[in-house]
Amino acid sequence: MAASGDFQQIFSHLRSILKKFERQLAVQTDAAGSYYLNSKLSGYRKKPICFGAAAIEKNYVSFYLMPVYGCADLVEGMSPQLRARMQGKACFNFATSDPTLFKELAGLTKAGFERFKKVGLI
Repeated sequence: MAASGDFQQIFSHLRSILKKFERQLAVQTDAAGSYYLNSKLSGYRKKPICFGAAAIEKNYVSFYLMPVYGCADLVEGMSPQLRARMQGKACFNFATSDPTLFKELAGLTKAGFERFKKVGLI
């Protein structure tokens, strides 16, 4: 298991991927080990829609990206290495830092943002 300092570094990097979209989205949570972004527009049941999040868990750091769940075609070109980090349909878990996968995840996040924007969720 990685040291908590490693998890903090991983979290900081994943948070920075999401933070680039902060102005167009609404910050729900920005606390130590927890960062959540929602749409500013209301969705189902007149509640904001989660766009993405990063959170330090017990054994890894999770990165949630809801556009991947709603637009499954976004993952078609994903590398096998990033796909191996997927847990469920919209969560990626990291116990170690991987700049190559973080770069790919940043591109996927940007594509997800553009897709949410195109369908009117942002």
